[in-house]
Amino acid sequence: MQVAGTETAREILTSFRSWAVVGCSPNPGRPSHGVARFLLGAGYRVVPVNPAMDSCLGQRCYPDLASAAAEARPIEVVDIFRRSSLAGAHVDEAISIGARAVWMQLGVVDEEAAERAREAGLLVVMDRCPAIDYPRLVGA
Repeated sequence: MQVAGTETAREILTSFRSWAVVGCSPNPGRPSHGVARFLLGAGYRVVPVNPAMDSCLGQRCYPDLASAAAEARPIEVVDIFRRSSLAGAHVDEAISIGARAVWMQLGVVDEEAAERAREAGLLVVMDRCPAIDYPRLVGA
């Protein structure tokens, strides 16, 4: 039996190489830092988004998705490390910048925002982690 979203997760991980990590932290102990580091190590392009810092993991950091998209095109996947109550605004930003997919991290669920993204043609994954899914779905 497949877990809901498995095929969409596999499609995102194998089709898109450029990820914006919204809420990326400079703290190595934070999950967003670890996932961004994992994605970089797996060969993805990572664009950190956090208004409180200028760089993270050797990458320029942007204050918001609009700024990132203006200078770091293309952004294909928007990976959201924010509370569920804040995720919808980032999903709307992902739609407005022309992202192809939205990935909401473990514990981040916003069904209404997910539906808006799907209606706009984006692939959507919620309550999953690419660092966990990648080894299982793509291979180490």
